Amino acid sequence: MMMSGLPLILVLGLLFLAALFWFRGRNLREESGLPAGNVIYTDTGTWRANSAVLHAAHLRLAGKPDYLVEQRDGSIIPVEIKSSLAPNSPWDGQVLQLAAYCALVETNYGVRPPYGILQYKDRAFAVDFTDDLEADLLDLLDEMRQTSADPDPEPDHGDRRRCLACGVREACGRRLA
Repeated sequence: MMMSGLPLILVLGLLFLAALFWFRGRNLREESGLPAGNVIYTDTGTWRANSAVLHAAHLRLAGKPDYLVEQRDGSIIPVEIKSSLAPNSPWDGQVLQLAAYCALVETNYGVRPPYGILQYKDRAFAVDFTDDLEADLLDLLDEMRQTSADPDPEPDHGDRRRCLACGVREACGRRLA
């Protein structure tokens, strides 16, 4: 009789552990600032190295967001992790960086993100990817091109090792190696 109760106790113990791990995983996700969904891209190096660069040739823009999370409704949310404490409101440059990632998601995945997330150590901001924000991004990109001495610069080095280590190498049409 005692032996027949052992499998039941083992099964109940395993169910308890599974529930414990499930709740802990849910809490860790909430603490991370990531929205619910599947992480489809990461550039934090925490899980694995990622050499995939998102690029939009028509904008002459390339970048690597920290995370892309695909939600159940099919939307893809870029998440940018900041190592500092949160300001009272996000810095304009960081909002524009997030807008660039939203534009890159739209170009590379064919889905316009409704918003992106800036996750600081102590707080997160959801930033709506509005038409106005996109226009601000496009204006900034145009301004950067107009003020650049050479709007289409050549690589300024001949070091193949440096080129191989470059984060935007795959999107570069002038890579050395």
